[in-house]
Amino acid sequence: MRYAPTDASMRPHKGLFIMTLNLNVRGAILVAAAITGLVTLASPARADRCDDSAKELANQVDRLKVNFRAANVVYLTHPAAKELSVGCRGDKYSIELYAKGDRKPSPEFFALVGSMAAIVFTVTKDDTTTGATRCLKRMGLLRGDKISMRYRRLNMECTRTKTDASIAITRGKDE
Repeated sequence: MRYAPTDASMRPHKGLFIMTLNLNVRGAILVAAAITGLVTLASPARADRCDDSAKELANQVDRLKVNFRAANVVYLTHPAAKELSVGCRGDKYSIELYAKGDRKPSPEFFALVGSMAAIVFTVTKDDTTTGATRCLKRMGLLRGDKISMRYRRLNMECTRTKTDASIAITRGKDE
């Protein structure tokens, strides 16, 4: 007669490695799911970068007000400009600042565009004011009514009509 162990600890451990492996994979999946759930619950709901930029502009620039939002563009108002907007996520840019003023822009318009661009693109106010002034003042009889230039890693495009002058400042997606 052969001895047959009755206790489970005395039986041969066939498949113990496979069972342990299955438990470890299941445990790893459960831990990964729990961590993913906690991360999504812990991260606060964030507003769009355009909304953040528009609110920051309204708080830091005098007499600037957020008008409304349409698609990826936030429209702003200020007495020194005819049109103002901050746009996000275009084909070739990550954020765009657009300003339109009189054909001969006033120093107040230059200061407004410079301070807004400094806040939106996190560049010094002197650099953005200098770039905007150069772009807007280059338009004329010799160079034409449309100027594109690059200044301090910002793309500036200035256009002029019979009554208006406008500037669009963008930063590329890869910068």
